Amino acid sequence: MTAAPTDPAEPDYPWLYARTRAGRARGPEAARALLDRLGAPDRTFAAIRVVGTNGKGSTCAMLEAGLLACGVRAGRFTSPHLQHFGERIRVGGRDLDPARTAAFVGWAKRHAPDAAFFDLTLGLACQVFAEEGVPLAVVEAGVGGASDATGALHRVQAAALTNVDLDHVAALGPTLHDIARDKAGAARRGAPLLTTEAGEALETVRVVAGEIGAPLLTPQTHPALFALPRPPALPGVHQHANAALAAATLRTLGYPAGVEAALDATHPARLERFEVGGKTVWLDGAHNPAAARALAASLPGADVLLFGSLARKDTAATLAPLLALAPVRVYTAPEGAAAPPGDLAAAYGGQAVPDPAGALALALALTPPGGTLLVTGSLYLAGAVRAQLDRQRPEG
Repeated sequence: MTAAPTDPAEPDYPWLYARTRAGRARGPEAARALLDRLGAPDRTFAAIRVVGTNGKGSTCAMLEAGLLACGVRAGRFTSPHLQHFGERIRVGGRDLDPARTAAFVGWAKRHAPDAAFFDLTLGLACQVFAEEGVPLAVVEAGVGGASDATGALHRVQAAALTNVDLDHVAALGPTLHDIARDKAGAARRGAPLLTTEAGEALETVRVVAGEIGAPLLTPQTHPALFALPRPPALPGVHQHANAALAAATLRTLGYPAGVEAALDATHPARLERFEVGGKTVWLDGAHNPAAARALAASLPGADVLLFGSLARKDTAATLAPLLALAPVRVYTAPEGAAAPPGDLAAAYGGQAVPDPAGALALALALTPPGGTLLVTGSLYLAGAVRAQLDRQRPEG
């Protein structure tokens, strides 16, 4: 193993973020090679892999809260972050210290300069978990299951599949069957695969679990395992399924006492409410059609919609269920590779302000006193707006 230095300098985030796959195939092989270069730190802890189209972040937050309540020094790996990189890697409920990232980036520049960003962040997480003596980590997949870098993890204790819908079709395949097959491939022989998926993809999941030899646990096969004593604190009807999945996973792994804490968990930018100058702002990271439909079903309406989406997403289908929620719309660009706000305004009606800060200011100005503003379309937009809203919170 080549040990990473302990340089406390500020991390070179631009270098890290620039480590794209550059057309290379997805899969766990490159991540496995990097982990082995680091001394295979993933062999020191067990992992719960959380996969699915939507709800992974919320489910991870609930699992983490439940494990911590049971006295487990749990690790958590999620993506993307909202406001700072350290949110991606947590130990004992605390975000990663930037000094740890700086040391790792220094090592990676010398020993893994061609590794992809996600593989590097996973490697850093595993190294931190090993150094901190984490016994069990909650690990969110990036894209897919069998084809995801997290498939490199050595000791997967359980896989939790939230749901399956059409997203990342270029990477996972064009049909629901293709996507379900890849996501269910997160399972390991002998380790339980738990899911609250109840649609047409469930049969594919069942077939894959049988092929792998993973016990499949669902609300239909094990209703008591997924039962909730009360609704979760996270708002939205879709969070009930995420909570049921987290509760079932905790019970299956021997942590039933953590269910109450899991239900109390919070997670930013998941129908998160802010009050700004007597106006209500709902912030949500819905970034694909299924998430947008769930959001629309959970919110009766809004006066103004602030929307921004990445160009690679199915923007039209994501926006469709949101248009009826708000008569006034403002479109913005969450980052450089965004769907052009001007095109959205021309196609669907509204105003375009490419800069998210300026777009937020306009959207708030258009929101009437006592009214409601909904901000959604991208987790990147949610992170940018959340930083602005944090600065506008009243003191005390």
